[in-house]
Amino acid sequence: MNSLRKIAAGALAAAMLMSVAACGSANAAGGDNAGQASDANEEWAAATSVADFGSFEDLEAAAKEEGALNVIALPHDWSNWGEVIETFKEKYPEIEVTELNPNASSKEEIDAAKTNAGTDAAPDVFDTGLAVASTNTDYFAPYKVQAWDKIPDELKDPDGLYYGDYTGIMSVGWNKDKYGEIESIDDLLDPKFAGTVALNGKPAEAGAAFNGFVMVNALKGGDLNNLQPGLDFFKELKDAGNLTQVDVTNGTIDSGQTGVVFDWTYNQASYEASLESKGVDWEYMTFPEAQVVSYYNQSINKDAPHPAAARLWMEYLYSPEAQNLWLKGGSNPILLQSMIDEGTVDQDILADADVLEGDSLSYTNEDSTRITEWLQENWDATIGN
Repeated sequence: MNSLRKIAAGALAAAMLMSVAACGSANAAGGDNAGQASDANEEWAAATSVADFGSFEDLEAAAKEEGALNVIALPHDWSNWGEVIETFKEKYPEIEVTELNPNASSKEEIDAAKTNAGTDAAPDVFDTGLAVASTNTDYFAPYKVQAWDKIPDELKDPDGLYYGDYTGIMSVGWNKDKYGEIESIDDLLDPKFAGTVALNGKPAEAGAAFNGFVMVNALKGGDLNNLQPGLDFFKELKDAGNLTQVDVTNGTIDSGQTGVVFDWTYNQASYEASLESKGVDWEYMTFPEAQVVSYYNQSINKDAPHPAAARLWMEYLYSPEAQNLWLKGGSNPILLQSMIDEGTVDQDILADADVLEGDSLSYTNEDSTRITEWLQENWDATIGN
């Protein structure tokens, strides 16, 4: 399974909408890689801000003394995580970064914390969807980064247990060399798209597909309480012979099997870069009237084996350096507006970035649960398995 596709594991029970997830391996929870007992510094584990270390330099010194950091569920080709991780390693070569199961789901991140609790093999930090973050706060340590006041209140837990980091914008991407211009989703009913239009998964099971459905539903005149227009459009696509339900991977995109894909902008940016090296022009577009977003969230494991390094990692992620790298990867980082205001955004990256236009379309966990249940009842019955 392509790591760009983060399928929502355990989604039906936990409002899969925001669940970060790729197909997990057999070792997703780390059960086969039991570590040694952790000897984490209790004072550092209780720190709720840089001030508890004394200064930022003191935090850096503590993290370097630990010399290790365990991250999890960070695919390198997802929102430019590869460069984010490598830049941190270059900045702090004294800290050995262990990447636990890059393709783990949000649920599997928490499972890894449970399975490896009290050992040095446990994840230090989490990157999870809101549904998982908001229902697993017992596993998180409160910590407010120095940029805390710049994070919008509606996108953070008031106690610092979790807070938004980045989001994509739902979009449609296609092979421009083969299909030419696309101006609206209605163009996808054209016979030239026979058997090639794909959601990235099934809407009741995969976060990207769910949000693709929400975008299409909005474009067709629906809203979060009226989902029929979206389903009707996908039924039209199916009846026209244009909708395919094959799993979207780099391979299906490379081969042209999925020539049109609904997906996040940061995934589209990765497809674009990969295909450009092969001489293929992959184009993608967002829709100002349906700017569907879905923020992921950072948090620290309360039983982190390397609590100082975990807090240093968080400070790094909420620095302009890392936020610009997410922007480079096709994401909208949480601090984008403040960086624009302060002049810390990379203007060259911003010039080519996919940024929100107009009001974003988002929803609550309760909405996602209700919509997921509706899709379970209606998608397969209308579109088929």
